[in-house]
Amino acid sequence: MNFLRKFGKNKGFTLIELLVVIAIIGILASVVLASLNSARKKSRDARRIADVKQLQLALELYFDANSAYPATLSLLASGGQIPVVPQDPLGPLSTGACRPDYCYAVSGATYYHIGARLEETSNLAFNSDKDCSSTGITCPAGVAYTNGFDGTTDATNAVYDLVP
Repeated sequence: MNFLRKFGKNKGFTLIELLVVIAIIGILASVVLASLNSARKKSRDARRIADVKQLQLALELYFDANSAYPATLSLLASGGQIPVVPQDPLGPLSTGACRPDYCYAVSGATYYHIGARLEETSNLAFNSDKDCSSTGITCPAGVAYTNGFDGTTDATNAVYDLVP
């Protein structure tokens, strides 16, 4: 009873106070979600880079066993050099086709060009890639880049690429 006399009958928050708190929480939530989106892009790019390096190692193992690079990446899985050919972290497109993000081109039996399209054009991995260009090359799913398989990096074409 003393508690009610001390603070009175008017206890709680006003509508304006509640609206201010809700607005502050909304602003903080939007800032956090924006930063998480950037982190997700960087995470997917890191996986793509790791996948390309894993494919490069599998290609070298295949070359050691067969004295030639395979015509397609699926031969790496059937030959035992890699358990499964990696897929893009975003998964397949809604049509069921693969994304044209992992590309592989073989020229003759002793040269290949492999790459992955990254989401962040400012990725530091571009400092160590090869920046090669292969025109008229299609991706494993048969989807061709509009400008060929160009490993050079610019604002619209951020491809991390490797060659032997």
